[in-house]
Amino acid sequence: MHNNKKLFGIAATFKTPNEIISAAKKVFSAGYNQFDVNTPYPVHGMDSAMKIKPSKLGFVTLVMGLNGAAVALLFMYWSMAVDYPLVIGGKPFFAFPALVPITFEVTVLLATLSTVIAMIALFFRLPDNKHPLHDTEYMKSVSGDKFGIVIEASDEMFKQTEVENFLKSLTPLNIEYIYFPPEESYAIFQPKFLLFLLSIALIVSGGTYFTLNKLMYMTPFNWMMDQDKLNPQKPSELFVDGRGMRTPVEGTVAKGFIPYPYKGQTNPVEVLSNPFLPTKENIALGKAKYFTYCTPCHGDFADGDSRLRGQFPNPPTLHSKRARDFSDGMIYHIITNGQNVMPSYESQITRDERWAIVNYVRVLQRAKNASDADLIDMNKEAGSNVAN
Repeated sequence: MHNNKKLFGIAATFKTPNEIISAAKKVFSAGYNQFDVNTPYPVHGMDSAMKIKPSKLGFVTLVMGLNGAAVALLFMYWSMAVDYPLVIGGKPFFAFPALVPITFEVTVLLATLSTVIAMIALFFRLPDNKHPLHDTEYMKSVSGDKFGIVIEASDEMFKQTEVENFLKSLTPLNIEYIYFPPEESYAIFQPKFLLFLLSIALIVSGGTYFTLNKLMYMTPFNWMMDQDKLNPQKPSELFVDGRGMRTPVEGTVAKGFIPYPYKGQTNPVEVLSNPFLPTKENIALGKAKYFTYCTPCHGDFADGDSRLRGQFPNPPTLHSKRARDFSDGMIYHIITNGQNVMPSYESQITRDERWAIVNYVRVLQRAKNASDADLIDMNKEAGSNVAN
């Protein structure tokens, strides 16, 4: 009956978990290596009984994860330190702490994807929809309430009669021969099949074109694409000049906003007065904003020792007599309006923060150019602290 079929293996079915564990131990002890156990649920102790070696899938995860970390770090190093060096806030070209999140994400992504792909394609060899065990009485029974073991014909020790007698000695419920399914071939280059493929291609292409180019522009699928509003840089038929973007009405200001009166002037005759006292909180705010926006060019102590490594002209020191003679309003004006190559910081720093920076600059200037009276006061304060 099966003379024209190739034998895959011989299967034996058992009733209880203890029987299948005992059978697995005896099969391994008999010297068979190419065998497998099928159970309706995981059976504790089966790995030990079959002497299954640890999976090598973990090595795939480790190697690909390390590759992901190396690729991410090398790419970011080459981009930021070699191909296009860029100083950001005075940080080094290769600021490793800032690159850790990206490195972590690439490591996890590559390790996870490679693990899943290797597990499905290499270890499980899927899709394998023509396995000899499929649609057999043996597989139907072990998928329900029975336990089975299969010794494959590819085993070096496999001899049909000996294997059958050996399995019978284990007193199974029954023994079944498993054969490879017959190979089937289908002629795909038939006119009907080619016409079917062409029809599918035309339907999918036409449906995609209609959906993306026609349907999405029909009501209600256009999602209010055409609205009665004026977008930036768009013309308008409502106004005489045909422009959609309107200039503010001359002489008006936004509600709650007082415009800077000396904007655009290089050396204003008058400047604003400092409305903030140099309190501890105000100095702390000024220090924080100074270190964020000013130190890359002016240095930590306003000496003009830029940390941009020659990528931008160094500014003059703020401890010169000219800079110390600036009024608070003049320093505020330079921060707001810009001067020479220094741009305006009006959009980055609020008005209150600019005045706080002015107060902190005064602290730096006074610390660098302390007078005798300042030193006497410092000594008195130090002596008072020691006494306390």
